[in-house]
Amino acid sequence: QVQLVESGGGLVQPGESLRLSCAASGSFFSSYIMGWYRQAPGKQRELVASITSGGAYQNYVDSVKGRFTISRDNAKKTVYLQMDSLKPEDTAVYYCNTAGAWTRLPWGQGTQVTVSS
Repeated sequence: QVQLVESGGGLVQPGESLRLSCAASGSFFSSYIMGWYRQAPGKQRELVASITSGGAYQNYVDSVKGRFTISRDNAKKTVYLQMDSLKPEDTAVYYCNTAGAWTRLPWGQGTQVTVSS
């Protein structure tokens, strides 16, 4: 069964950057559309970025366009989220999982991102 392990979160000041990583196990990672999701306290989990199986196409929610970049390395079974110009409203627990029509895999523990001065 595929497992997802997120890392790279932390406490940063507004305007700073973080790079999140999500390592996957299992044999079919390269087939999946993958996404990064986030859940802020008291809010529903939302998809913020997704990337096609080969990495050619990416989509972003409007609130992160121009600031976040999703990428993947299928040989390493890893998906990344480069987050620049972070804002306090980006504070959330970040998770990776499949996106689009793919059945969601078991959720990992996520990684906490806190943006605060």
